[in-house]
Amino acid sequence: MSDDALFPVELVQPDTHDAGPRLIAPGAVHVPGWLSMEQQRWIVDRFGEWTRGPVPLRAATLPGGHQMSVRTVCLGWHWQPYRYTREATDVNGRPVLDFPDWMVRLGRKAVAAAYAPELAKDASLADLAADYTPDAALVNFYNNAAAMGMHQDKDEHSNAPVVSLSIGDSCVFRFGNTETRTKPYTDVHLRSGDLFVFGGASRFAYHGIPKVHPGTAPADCGLSEGRINITMRVTGLS
Repeated sequence: MSDDALFPVELVQPDTHDAGPRLIAPGAVHVPGWLSMEQQRWIVDRFGEWTRGPVPLRAATLPGGHQMSVRTVCLGWHWQPYRYTREATDVNGRPVLDFPDWMVRLGRKAVAAAYAPELAKDASLADLAADYTPDAALVNFYNNAAAMGMHQDKDEHSNAPVVSLSIGDSCVFRFGNTETRTKPYTDVHLRSGDLFVFGGASRFAYHGIPKVHPGTAPADCGLSEGRINITMRVTGLS
């Protein structure tokens, strides 16, 4: 994209609505208020462009015919249940948009912020940021009724961390364990601008969104209703 260099990366700074960053589980870190309002508005503008791109915002259909309540547009690679493709073969067959350079840079900054040496509790995680090169993003839109069941992100051929950014309405993010969809899990309140990174021992933890809180989006975040969630991944595919 021609505006790659315009993303206001230098404005990343913690907000004051929480005491974060918080270690939720080994390798799983919540950083409240990580994106500034200017950055959030900028991303919302890009979201509008992405949804007008070659592949429209769509609700994926799971095996068995169940359609997800969350609608998604993809960057870099097109995700459909249990696999990635370069073309949206389940939508219109068109190639997906490229993964933008500014998002690679933002992903590295996110991993560095989450895995600061004083918080990571694992020196190996603190070194991941320099080499972190995401090549796919699932950009999800949640309306008031949308939810996502407990699942693992395991369609990637890589165990690099997942970077998650939230804009708009707040939600309950249920972060569980690597063995089962049930307890133990921790419910985290994600607000607009929050960052969540999970890797290391928590890379394949079950997680989901049981509830979105309508009407909680900040007035100046650029999104009047609903929630945008960007999850960056390293697919490990060529």
